[in-house]
Amino acid sequence: MKITIVTGAFLPVPPIMGGAIEKAWYALAREFARRGHEVVFVSRKLPQLPAEEAADGVRHVRVRGFDTPRSLLWLKLLDLFYSLRALSILPESDVIVTNTFWLPILLWQATAKIYVHVGRFPKGQMRFYGRAARLQAPSRAVAEAIESEAPNLSSKVEVIPYPLPQGWGEDAPPIVQRDRTILFVGRVHPEKGVHVLVEAFAKKARTVFADWKLMIVGPIEEKYGGGGDEYLNQLKRIAIPEQKVIFRGAVFDPVALEREFRSARIFVYASLADKGESFGLAPLEAMAQGCAVLVSDLDCFRDFVRDGETGFVFDHRGAANPADTLADRLEQLIVDQALLERAAEAGYRKSAEYSVERVADQFLEDFSSLTGTAHD
Repeated sequence: MKITIVTGAFLPVPPIMGGAIEKAWYALAREFARRGHEVVFVSRKLPQLPAEEAADGVRHVRVRGFDTPRSLLWLKLLDLFYSLRALSILPESDVIVTNTFWLPILLWQATAKIYVHVGRFPKGQMRFYGRAARLQAPSRAVAEAIESEAPNLSSKVEVIPYPLPQGWGEDAPPIVQRDRTILFVGRVHPEKGVHVLVEAFAKKARTVFADWKLMIVGPIEEKYGGGGDEYLNQLKRIAIPEQKVIFRGAVFDPVALEREFRSARIFVYASLADKGESFGLAPLEAMAQGCAVLVSDLDCFRDFVRDGETGFVFDHRGAANPADTLADRLEQLIVDQALLERAAEAGYRKSAEYSVERVADQFLEDFSSLTGTAHD
């Protein structure tokens, strides 16, 4: 099968600047190629990456992209420029996978099956994608949003999750052997609720969390989707005592990132993005590396986090200050070590369902159902 994957204008592949979508499709592309499929990957060009290369059986073609702008309108315009450039170099394909806004519309004359990866909650664009063969959502929550926005396209909606890009941590140490560390990994941005987590930790830093530290890993720079220096300064003002809250910065190297996960007992993802968070790859990665995971009460996490079983959930929408709610929930977990260990072990087992091999099976089966070709 000839498979072309086109990711967005703002992050490169390999995912040296992060990005859940880029990490997931990079892993899937290599798995597709390993199984004998002809895979072309179109992504953003950077000076340190060649315009064209073959790596791990995948042919990479890169076109000029952009840093992420603040303006949503400007973002959509830049996406159009990038999509036009990508369109001009697309090879003959059986399936074209893309998460760009404009490319599914520009491909109206394509003979290939147009496979739209809806990596974020839709914002009105689904009705323009009637030409697509598939609208693929990474979670049931996103699928329901697509169906609500474009009921006439509901038959084209399919839920296939992200795979674990780093693989399953088979030799991850048990949490009792780890440092007393609470970890966050992701963009350091207000929509990720990082201020809620820092405030929650600061409330009990000298009492319940006296023997613990909070590690914040992720980019703050706006070009990487972070909240910028002003937000970082706000977080540092909240972080008292400051020596117990560590702002590590961005860690894009997969081996170094794995070390961060494996050094922590609890992973917290306090996202507030009700209509922005589509799956939650970072919590799944943490589960695969043996962390006990605590997330906010967003629908997208429910596919793999069951409160008290495979992880824990706190109500970020309740009447109380969400930082108070999170602090109380963390205290419950810290004092009940047995519960923490059971959930970490159950989450670890659950994450095995998201191996790249299993998820690739689902995609290839879906591609075959659209193209009428067999797959391995």
